[in-house]
Amino acid sequence: MSRSLNEFADIFAALADPNRRSVLEHLVDAGEGTATTLAEDLPFSRQAVVKHLAHLERVQLVRSQRQGKEVRYRAHSGRLAATAQGIGAIAAGWDQTLSALKQFAEDTDPTQRRRRPAM
Repeated sequence: MSRSLNEFADIFAALADPNRRSVLEHLVDAGEGTATTLAEDLPFSRQAVVKHLAHLERVQLVRSQRQGKEVRYRAHSGRLAATAQGIGAIAAGWDQTLSALKQFAEDTDPTQRRRRPAM
């Protein structure tokens, strides 16, 4: 099965925002937290943290669970691990292609190559 980097575009977009990455890093470090507890350690408002958590949840990097009046968030590594595995598979395919090209170039006698006419 051929994979494309487009398959991971939503993850790349989510992680492209430095504030969103910061929210995710704090959540990973804390293990779990609420928007309020995360906002205490971040230089932006609770409302901004909620917005970033919602985006991270949409791309399945974060999971939420309501406990009474609070919504608790936890990082979900499954989607990030799958992305890393997919990128690794794409990189392995590129390595294979480049190795084949290198081998072809090394095996080809330069005196036997056709020259293109000058235009």
